[in-house]
Amino acid sequence: NLFSVWLTLSKAVCEINSALHLWLLLQSVTSYIYLGIVDCFPAGFLHKCDIELYMEIKIYGNVLKLTFFNNIVPLFTVPVVNGGTAHGEPCIFPFLFQGREYSDCTTDGRGDGRLWCATTYDYDQEKKWGFCETEEQAQQRLQAEEAEEQYQTVLRMLNATTRKTQKKELYEKLLKVAEKGHQKAMEKVAYAMLFGDYMNQNITKAKEMFEKLAMEGSPKAQMALGFLYAAGLGVNSSQAKALVYYTFGALGGNLVAHMILGYRYWGGVGVPQSCESALTHYRLVANQVASDVSLTGGSAVQRIRLLDEVENPGSTSGMLEEDLIQYYQFLAEKGDVQAQVGLGQLHLHGGRGVEQNHQRAYDYFTQAANAGNTHAMAFLGKMYSEGSEFLPQNNETALQYFKKASDLGNPVGQSGLGMAYLYGRGVPVNYELALKYFQKAAEQGWVDGQLQLGTMYYNGIGVKRDYKQALKFFNLASQAGHILAFYNLAQMHATGTGVMRSCHTAVELFKNVCERGRWSERLMTAYGSYKEGETDAALVQYLLLAEQGYEVAQSNVAFILDQRAKIFSENETYPRALLHWTRAAAQGYTVARIKLGDYHFYGYGTDVDYETAVIHYRLASEQQHSAQAMFNLGYMHEKGLGIKQDIHLAKRFYDMAAEASPDAQVPVFLALCKLGLIYTLQYLKEMISQVDLDQLLGPEWDLYLMTVIALLLGTVIAYRQRQHQIIVLAGIDRQAVPAHCTEQLVLTS
Repeated sequence: NLFSVWLTLSKAVCEINSALHLWLLLQSVTSYIYLGIVDCFPAGFLHKCDIELYMEIKIYGNVLKLTFFNNIVPLFTVPVVNGGTAHGEPCIFPFLFQGREYSDCTTDGRGDGRLWCATTYDYDQEKKWGFCETEEQAQQRLQAEEAEEQYQTVLRMLNATTRKTQKKELYEKLLKVAEKGHQKAMEKVAYAMLFGDYMNQNITKAKEMFEKLAMEGSPKAQMALGFLYAAGLGVNSSQAKALVYYTFGALGGNLVAHMILGYRYWGGVGVPQSCESALTHYRLVANQVASDVSLTGGSAVQRIRLLDEVENPGSTSGMLEEDLIQYYQFLAEKGDVQAQVGLGQLHLHGGRGVEQNHQRAYDYFTQAANAGNTHAMAFLGKMYSEGSEFLPQNNETALQYFKKASDLGNPVGQSGLGMAYLYGRGVPVNYELALKYFQKAAEQGWVDGQLQLGTMYYNGIGVKRDYKQALKFFNLASQAGHILAFYNLAQMHATGTGVMRSCHTAVELFKNVCERGRWSERLMTAYGSYKEGETDAALVQYLLLAEQGYEVAQSNVAFILDQRAKIFSENETYPRALLHWTRAAAQGYTVARIKLGDYHFYGYGTDVDYETAVIHYRLASEQQHSAQAMFNLGYMHEKGLGIKQDIHLAKRFYDMAAEASPDAQVPVFLALCKLGLIYTLQYLKEMISQVDLDQLLGPEWDLYLMTVIALLLGTVIAYRQRQHQIIVLAGIDRQAVPAHCTEQLVLTS
């Protein structure tokens, strides 16, 4: 063993002059070893002991340090303390603290996590101690504490403001904190540079910061590097490297990395398809998402398809126009109770272009509740029951609002009362009453009542455990989109509780839960960037969400790439778009399936392949009954592209398209007209080919035909001229009749 030993001298260094002294000194460090006679040596002198160890002697005031080496390589040294009550003195190991011996520096007894040691054996008696750090380490610690304080200050200001200009200024301050080496600030700044959030988008700089953070073990940075390699942003695309970084990020506890791995194993993206592996990753993330769901249900997830918005402006986005919001606000100010409740719910959950704001929600609900609205009373009860930064949690006040609403028959209030009795919030726990109120709420179709009834039957709380009843109520709640209903159903299918075990069903349900996590807010951020014309920033954000398995993000990535995104070269856009259309189609998006057919039909990002195009159109037609796919199949049958030419099948598919969608009726009518003309021409051609006109009409039958056509044309022209002359003469005659005679003629007639 290699080690160092300290000894405090009472008089002079040369008093240590016998083997006995060293033997006593070393008994707490190593075995009882005889080192030989040690005389008084100059400081720094190396002495070879009897057991082939080298000993270096250094003097610090009245302290002697003996460092022992093997091949002159030091292994262990005793630190000199900094600060405390024994600044500059060496640690003593072991030392006694609160009846326990410590053989190394410790953080016990401190709340700040700083390492310390005693400089005498019995700390409890002598109170001699100091920190196990050098002056340089102490300075670094002070700088780190200062950076942490600055980071927390900037973070509080960021959370408190919604002004974009102010956020940009705060991110500049955050950049300065990051330059001091603060890890969380570096992570936040690097992501801001990657996404173009309140900072200029700089993928190269973001990559450099992520690489530095990854070397320090940051799971967020490891996940981000995995994303960069997966998407080929700032680096050459490498799915192998992406998988490695995602794995390290997941091992470090990063939930987004777990979600990405779950999707990859589910879809077989870069890894062998494995339902069980996907289930492991998705379940871990879903557990965290479900635990974060509050009584109010959390914020709403807004999914907007850019393609649908372009093709049907304003019909599918679900976003409220600013003018409409202002109109509702005007109605609310005038005392319209329904407007007050609606705005309160919008601000409570967020979504549809309205930011989550508990203060405004509280104000609107209070106005409506004062006017006697039971829904507003119940939602105020929810807010008090859950609590927030704006509104302190208060079970008594929540109970009062729930009782008022419940007494007036409101299902939200009944469900709230049930929760109070189930968990003992402001009242003693009473499962019988909880069951009663949940049943009342469920009978009126309120989702929370259905969910809690399912929970009680699932766990056997206040009722006999009944998995069939639990499954029934969880299914009812899931139809209304309750996240915890999906979570509980997923658990039942994953474990085979009350149903046949189904890994596939469990993964799909867990995936649904995971997509309601806090990272779903990025969907609206990306949409905002796109609407502001920041296409590259929107594309990168949608790319990360697409990696997480969001189908709407995959289709939006493909749509933006279709528009020739600047972030990738022209020859990359179509192949990348094809990849994301493929992933979106695999998740059941009909338009993506049709797009795949179009890409193979026209050769976008791949070779022209009519057979593959037919396969995709047929899938969209059979599985999703797409009118567009049916029309395309009709056209391909008509032309014989990738499939046998068959006019009858073409007509059949055109007719099916018209039946499937009213919008298809006009193009189908035109296609059928063209098809009828083609059929007639083909029929005439076949008839003509069967008749020998030379034999029937003579060798000069074409001249006869031209003569007949010329005569017909002349007859038509002559007839048209005659009609024109009659109209002109009638006009002249009318002008010659006096006005009063014209009136008489009219009256007579």
